[in-house]
Amino acid sequence: MDESHKNISSSVDATPPKQVTLAEAFWYWLKLGFISFGGPAGQIAIMHQDLVERMRWISERRFLHALNYCMLLPGPEAQQLAIYIGWLLHRTWGGIIAGVLFVLPSLFILIILSWVYVAFGDVSLVAGIFYGIKPAVTAIVVQAAYRVGSRTIKNGLLFSVAIASFVAIFAFKVPFPIIVATAALIGFIGGKFMPQLFHIGNAHSKANISYGAALIDDHTPPPEHARFIWSRLILIVFVGIMFWLLPMSLLTMSYGWEHTFTQMGWFFTKAALLTFGGAYAVLPYIYQGAVEFYEWLSPAQMIDGLALGEATPGPLIMVVAFVAFVGGYAKELLGSDMLFLAGAFSAVIVTWFTFLPSFIFILAGGPIVESTHNDLRFTAPLTAITAAIVGVILNLALFFGYHVLWPQGFSGTFDWISALIALIAAVALFRFKRNVLEVIFVCAVIGLCVKTIFI
Repeated sequence: MDESHKNISSSVDATPPKQVTLAEAFWYWLKLGFISFGGPAGQIAIMHQDLVERMRWISERRFLHALNYCMLLPGPEAQQLAIYIGWLLHRTWGGIIAGVLFVLPSLFILIILSWVYVAFGDVSLVAGIFYGIKPAVTAIVVQAAYRVGSRTIKNGLLFSVAIASFVAIFAFKVPFPIIVATAALIGFIGGKFMPQLFHIGNAHSKANISYGAALIDDHTPPPEHARFIWSRLILIVFVGIMFWLLPMSLLTMSYGWEHTFTQMGWFFTKAALLTFGGAYAVLPYIYQGAVEFYEWLSPAQMIDGLALGEATPGPLIMVVAFVAFVGGYAKELLGSDMLFLAGAFSAVIVTWFTFLPSFIFILAGGPIVESTHNDLRFTAPLTAITAAIVGVILNLALFFGYHVLWPQGFSGTFDWISALIALIAAVALFRFKRNVLEVIFVCAVIGLCVKTIFI
């Protein structure tokens, strides 16, 4: 143990904190919903600092054990971790409150920003801001590919998986679900015959630090509601399916299966089950469906939506609310006199279907995870999927770069100002390790100055 760990261990408080009420937890989860910037890494860091180090609601080891499970699931791991801890502390309602408040502020903020975007996007102020943000988003996506790749691609086989996935989606337009399924199969077979190639370690495995006695400590037995019971598992799965089936049935009966509202619910249900590796991994799938197949929004609008998602609190996958708002607004789904309501209703629909699986996964799987504190097994398929995702994200970066640098296509002029802004953003991210919000803000100011002063 190094000196810093010794100092932490020697100064810990052996007295656990007082029991946390549901009301106290409610206000914390609400505050977290408004300050959870920085993507999953930043959100997990905030929760660790608050819940493990400062308030000691849960110990380091139990926190990381829960996080390991959430990282194996499709969906936003930071939100799932909040659901897990809220559920451990205050049963089902605790998990529901934590998960809902994690995304609710972001939903409201994105609805308002999306309305400003579609209603006033041609105003020079808004156009200038987005002119600077778009190149920054391209650099951010490149950085995302590098981050995922540096953690995952440790040998030639995984590198080959990443290259193959890039070629499959870039050259042959292979659907994202097929890429994920193929990678999982490679990982499953490879894990049996070449396990050493799929063992990349766990960045969250060091759990030997203590910040003092916690409410849920290393040796605290699982509470009664966290004990695995088959009847409880069946009930949770049944209720979860009903919460999906009832709104889907209402949409189908009210509008028909082919209506945009219904298709949004169905499409984003599938997207929610494919978000292995974070939001950047599923964005190509959302692009294929929302832009190319359904034509709910344009490629340029998709880039703008990602910029808004980066600049607002909550999971990055909340970009789906922007996609839905723009689609509902542009298609006038509730008539030309209720454009805002159509966009807002679309955003609510896709948010429901996108995040519902996360609640089911945690409330159903939590008791299974709590029944053992051993490492979970399924890492080889996940490792292969993550390697494939590197290639998919690289394809996304090229797609964004093309639309930003050649806005009229290759036959048009090269936008050297956007290229310079993208370079500035890349240097800030890679060389100076600046966070995403700072980069977006500076690039937005540059874009505003370019559009209002020089052009």
